[in-house]
Amino acid sequence: MKRVLVLGCTGSIGTNALNIINYMPQDFVLCGVQAHSSKERLEEIAARAKCPSLLTSEKNTPQDLEAFVEECKPDIVVNGICGSAGLIPSKIILEKGIDLALANKETIVMAGSLIKELAHDKNAKILPVDSEHSAIFCLTQKIGTENISKIIITASGGPFRTLTKPELEQVTIEQALNHPTWQMGKKITIDSATLANKGLEVIEASQLFDVGADKIEVVVHPQSLVHSLVRTKDGMLYAQISEPDMKHPILNALTWPENKENYLEPFDLFDKTMTFFKPRMQDFPMLSYAFECVKFGKAYPIAYNAANEVAVNAFLEEKISFQAISRIVRSVLDKNWNHKIKSFDDVFAADEEARSYTAELI
Repeated sequence: MKRVLVLGCTGSIGTNALNIINYMPQDFVLCGVQAHSSKERLEEIAARAKCPSLLTSEKNTPQDLEAFVEECKPDIVVNGICGSAGLIPSKIILEKGIDLALANKETIVMAGSLIKELAHDKNAKILPVDSEHSAIFCLTQKIGTENISKIIITASGGPFRTLTKPELEQVTIEQALNHPTWQMGKKITIDSATLANKGLEVIEASQLFDVGADKIEVVVHPQSLVHSLVRTKDGMLYAQISEPDMKHPILNALTWPENKENYLEPFDLFDKTMTFFKPRMQDFPMLSYAFECVKFGKAYPIAYNAANEVAVNAFLEEKISFQAISRIVRSVLDKNWNHKIKSFDDVFAADEEARSYTAELI
């Protein structure tokens, strides 16, 4: 039985993780919950799950989190924290040699090589929870990385995939928050609409699976049934297919390396339609900027993530338009980000610099 600590327990990842733990008591025990949420709500979640340990936003320092992890003694931690705030928790977990079920893509986007090196040194596993990276991870485990020539990441295309460029200029916050297939938090939903979320996933995939930009492709798949594919050297495609439900990738991470029978409904192919399209890079440039960041490396991915976070927040506060998000990120990336990233301090310094510059632009 695995002891599981859930960070970001009130978000979609955290909620689904709690659901799995509740339905599989023979396999998992919840040893701790954390959220940047009201103390009352967190206490309610902890009481319902009969979990003795909780950490609220009142205690929000790295030292508080370290002490909390020591108290919980988890075998694996689900990091469902949204945005760059998830990096330090990931670092703390791996420093303690604990396996990390990682849904926080910013951890890898901002500090991929440092995080992977830390995991290696501490003999801890990083198990992807993003549905796309979970699919790629499972496929590469079965097929072998040496046999794969290309990684193909699927994207829903968001709510605006069929809009014209002039129509995109008129997008409202309400429209941008209405995702066609996934129920997610505000930040990630906006990122899906701009394709920045897919851009972050491209950067994450390059780091997690040690591949260059030329080995990664994105395909728009509105039904979100195929979670990603790999192409083998003989030209064949292999896909992972299931309903658009985050419980599957979370369960994969929690049970790895086993493949357990569970309570989730098996996927049924009957009466399903699957369509695939090329992404419109010119109309949704955040995706092309991400490929650019993979090629340039150094602090470019950090600047991309920081500028996007600040710009999305400005959009949600009605300070800028939807299309201004990508224009602002472009202006930030036009600066020189050839900073050498040798430590986590370098990561945080580049992140702060990019945020400050983005705020000035806005």
